[in-house]
Formats: sequence, structure tokens, C-alpha cells
Amino acid sequence: MIRALLVALLLTAPAFAADMSVFVRNQRSDGVALELFSRDSEKVWPGGDKVFLIRPQARKSVPISCEPGEHICWGAWVAGNDSVTAGVGPDNDQPCDTCCFICTDHSTETVDLAE
Repeated sequence: MIRALLVALLLTAPAFAADMSVFVRNQRSDGVALELFSRDSEKVWPGGDKVFLIRPQARKSVPISCEPGEHICWGAWVAGNDSVTAGVGPDNDQPCDTCCFICTDHSTETVDLAE
């Protein structure tokens, strides 16, 4: 009985969140807005109708907390002009083969935004 209870507790224990960083290099002459989108849930970073703003030619490290193994894609656009996009775009609806990564604890993913 005790073993069954321990097994049940192990199976229902919440998964730990992974802490990782996304390092963004904005090589554009325009400032950009960036969001991160989970492919496995409805989670968006930074969330709450906010975006990460990266100045022209700036670099910024963005810390996130995610579930290990979670698929995350980035979408970026020129600040103030969401018709100029990169990655999956501001609405997470553009196809992209190179703008997603997997959440891994204590890791850093690099995003390069070129002209």
C-alpha cells in the first residue's frame, strides 16, 4: 500500500520548470519587438500583452522559465510596423524552420535578427 502511494505521488508530482536564457542580437537598423511562443501550450513570453523591445544594433539576454522539452518559437517585427516580420511573426502564424528551439534547463538559445 505504501509503495502504491509513493508511485502515485511520483506520477502526480508537478514537473519542475527550467530556467533558460534567450540571447537576442538585433543587427537591424530598426528597433524590434520580440515574443516567444510555446508550441506545446498557450504560453507566451513575456506575456500579458507585453513584448521584449530590442534597440537597433543592440544585444539583450531574456530569461524565461519553461517546461523541459517544451518547443518554443520566436516571432519578431519592426517596432511600430508589424508588417515587417521575422520568425513566426507577431501572431505566431508564419512558417519557420529555423526559429524554434527546445527548452533545456540552464541553457542559452541565440536569436540573430538580420536586416
